[in-house]
Amino acid sequence: MEGIWDINKIQEILPQRYPFLFIDRVISIDEKEGKVTCLKNFTANDYFFTGHFPGKPVVPGVIIIEAMAQASIIGFAAIKPEIASKHPTYYLGKVEAKFRKAVTVGDQLIIEVKKEKIVNNAGVVTAVAKLNGEVAAEAKIMFGVIPNNQASDNK
Repeated sequence: MEGIWDINKIQEILPQRYPFLFIDRVISIDEKEGKVTCLKNFTANDYFFTGHFPGKPVVPGVIIIEAMAQASIIGFAAIKPEIASKHPTYYLGKVEAKFRKAVTVGDQLIIEVKKEKIVNNAGVVTAVAKLNGEVAAEAKIMFGVIPNNQASDNK
């Protein structure tokens, strides 16, 4: 899984769809290092700007965390393509995040995710969201991966 991924390739991996898909492009993937770099553009048309906050729109922190979590799934898919190709269910576990800079209309967020530990059913990654080269947010994200046949058995 090398090279740049466009939105079509991203949608083959991520289960999210508009308006909850927060990765626009995958810029780079380094399977050996366990690192991916993704891009998210924020425009005035994004639905959450209407109420957060009128007159001075700011991207909600939870949206930035979700974008980092989606980039984490892409990282998992790059490292474990045999599992990701079967479209498992992903569960966000623990998140420890710090926000450093506000993200607003017109901003382009570069999200870098690097694995700490990836196994068949879970992962721990560090994620950094940068705005014009400066850290806007950083997080340690833990997530679970359940094959679809097991996820439906738990209902």
